[in-house]
Amino acid sequence: MKKSNLWSLRLGFSGKEADKIEKLGLEKFLKKSYDTKVDKALPAFLNDDPKTLAELKELKQAIKDADSEAKKKALKKAIYSGIEFRRWWINKMRTEEFPLRENMVVFWHNHFVSTSQKVKVNYWIYQHNMILRENAFGNFKELTKQIVKSNAMVKYLDNVDNKKDKYNENLSRELLELFTIGIGNYSEDDIKNGARALAGLNLGEDGAVYRNRIEDNTDKTYFGKTGNWKADDLVDIIFEQKNIPYLITRKILKWFVYDNPSEELVVYYGDYFRKKNFEIEPLLTKIFTEEYAKENAGKKIKDPLVYIIQLIEELEVKDFDDAMIALFTRQQGMDLYNQVNVKGWDGGNAWLTSQIYLQRNNTSDLLCSGRSISRKVIKTMVEEGGKSNKELEKIEVKIDFDSNGTNKTIITELSNRLLFNVNDSMQKDMENLLKYDFDPKEEHANFAVIRLFNYISKLPEYQLI
Repeated sequence: MKKSNLWSLRLGFSGKEADKIEKLGLEKFLKKSYDTKVDKALPAFLNDDPKTLAELKELKQAIKDADSEAKKKALKKAIYSGIEFRRWWINKMRTEEFPLRENMVVFWHNHFVSTSQKVKVNYWIYQHNMILRENAFGNFKELTKQIVKSNAMVKYLDNVDNKKDKYNENLSRELLELFTIGIGNYSEDDIKNGARALAGLNLGEDGAVYRNRIEDNTDKTYFGKTGNWKADDLVDIIFEQKNIPYLITRKILKWFVYDNPSEELVVYYGDYFRKKNFEIEPLLTKIFTEEYAKENAGKKIKDPLVYIIQLIEELEVKDFDDAMIALFTRQQGMDLYNQVNVKGWDGGNAWLTSQIYLQRNNTSDLLCSGRSISRKVIKTMVEEGGKSNKELEKIEVKIDFDSNGTNKTIITELSNRLLFNVNDSMQKDMENLLKYDFDPKEEHANFAVIRLFNYISKLPEYQLI
């Protein structure tokens, strides 16, 4: 696989940025990625959703007082809203000229987990998502402070139940265990005192705020420091600790480059991250440029988003409904806004169980044969409470190849684009599919190359980048 294709897949969701990487060079490509503007316009699907605490209270009361038919209607609206939410985000992933920001948003989304299933307020999940987007390349410490004080996180980790003399430790625990420093680097007393410092941090209009009646204003000792600490103080103290950089550098390496990064690399990049005062942009630049120079293809299993978006882009499918991508990723265990637990998606080998592999192969067969799930399935799912049918629609598929080439040059072209490794057995199989007398200008040449692509897409090697 050419490096430009490999890193287009690692930094985005398909190979379509490969030409830009080659033309600009990796560092200029990264700079343009960091400089992308964030669209802050409220998505249309949120226009009628409650955005203030008063509006939310009013809606809850209206649903409570409604008859069964009105309640069904409200449920359908909620399902549609969830579909539109996913469609909106996936469209960003697919259409951004430089998709690294959106890839980082997915990374942070799986680091600072907060699910719509539990939060139940789309606007709060949207705010959470926008904090991640606006700070994707910013400062890790400041991002952590903002997320801890978001309505979505306060609701998701039960800090709404954390009150003076009736403490809930969930947010305090996950702030340490999963968000910042990791297991083994804090004590149970730190968790208890952190919960006291977070007591009273409750839902607000634009983010969480402390409620005077239920906050704890006594002194707490946290990592050996004593004072009347609040949320921001906790984060400041955590980021003074020796082992703070390594959990996040390990996760970034796993997300982009290696399913099993070495501890040596984790510490090396972590020490650099500390020197840069936890600024994400220089860390990413160092990781990407230094790892780009190495031979490390095939070290990471594609996540479902990369798999399906690459498949659609390679087959040049037009007007593909982004909601279908959301359905596929959910089937593969990567349901956006709804991770199974606060730890997020495991990644690595979890993306290639026998069932997931079979689903991928079936999806490739479906698309390569010019068929796709109909958009009518979305409506059916809403009407039937999440069920779908087998209705298929015909789609046009084609694949880019050199029409002046030979069977071997076209096989090499696709291999360079799609596979990190080709052995003799694979080469022989591909030459049996695209034979020596293949005529690339023949009327049905495209179908023959698609058959070759379908074979490649089902190889174990195709699952790796």
